[in-house]
Amino acid sequence: MKKTQTGPRAYRLEVAGRKGQEVSCRLGGRIALDNAYEVLGDFRELLAQMSPAKLTVDLDGIDYLDSSGALALLTLQSEAQRQNLPVTLVNATPEARRIMDLIDLKAIEAPPLRQEVELNLIEQLGQGAVRLVEEAYKLLSFFGELLTSLAGCLFRPRQVRWAEVLAYMYRTGVEALPILGLMSLLMGLVVAFMSSFQLQQFGAVIYVADLVGIGFVRELGSLLTGILISGRSGSAFAAEIGTMQVNEEVDALAVMGFEPMRFLAVPKVLATMMVMPVLTIYCMFFGLLGGLIVGVSILDITTYAYVNETRKALSLSNFYYSLFKSVVYAVIIAGIGCQRGFQVRGGAQEVGTATTSAVVTSLFVVIVASSIFSIVQNYLK
Repeated sequence: MKKTQTGPRAYRLEVAGRKGQEVSCRLGGRIALDNAYEVLGDFRELLAQMSPAKLTVDLDGIDYLDSSGALALLTLQSEAQRQNLPVTLVNATPEARRIMDLIDLKAIEAPPLRQEVELNLIEQLGQGAVRLVEEAYKLLSFFGELLTSLAGCLFRPRQVRWAEVLAYMYRTGVEALPILGLMSLLMGLVVAFMSSFQLQQFGAVIYVADLVGIGFVRELGSLLTGILISGRSGSAFAAEIGTMQVNEEVDALAVMGFEPMRFLAVPKVLATMMVMPVLTIYCMFFGLLGGLIVGVSILDITTYAYVNETRKALSLSNFYYSLFKSVVYAVIIAGIGCQRGFQVRGGAQEVGTATTSAVVTSLFVVIVASSIFSIVQNYLK
């Protein structure tokens, strides 16, 4: 058997021997990616036709061999050995032997360490519950360490990077003022306008002021601020620390003797705690302003009557309670953002995943906390 090709994919295969006996073949020319599969197919055909007792492949005539060609030869040898057929590769050049030594055929043929198993509904629910418990444990552990670091700052305030705190206060607070003001104003307009349709049926449009005032001071002011800060600053914290994890900057800080929690997370959390109450008051003001605009321009309520009704509906306890909630939301948002950033392992894709997870998780926890606060506030009346 003799096979010779011409052109850029040329290779030579010369076979000597009889069927069922020892067979030797000489392989030459170019064995590379463009013809490796064809070479392997010719050898499989040779084994099927001649059924040799032993096969010796002389590689002395090979002019060019790349990793794909070497993989084809080693695959041939492996397949023959599984059929109890000894195949020997001889006279390989040093360059060819070096390329063949780079290939770990056992690792290539090994099954994946983790095989995807299709789970039924009960198993999926159980797996989800286990993941939820694990995430809750990690989150609680992180917040325990964070609160410990924050408590330490009360006794050693000079260790806090106050310049960084001021920088984060500007990024978290001042830069959020335009979008927060617009969002709360529009929300106040919508709440007042929609509630007026129902109250007009009873001739009680003046109570639009009560509804907007109580809604924004007790709930919407702190909640809308928390949602906005979660999307703006919580995601930014996760992306910043996550990028530092990818670049191994967090490990470098630890090697230099800095505590990553105190160096990176504490300034962000402190800055968010300081600006959240101010932003909440700002949100309340624009929300009430939106209700006032609807009341005066559409419902024919005088400015004095609207303001006076709002003042009678509100109390300082509601105001202070909302500010307290905003501080709690600040710790939740900044803490979850930092925690997700510290969890990043891998590349840029993991940074994006951590950022998305930080926003979703913080929004969920803030809404759950808001529900709990509302229930507690109603029972404390």
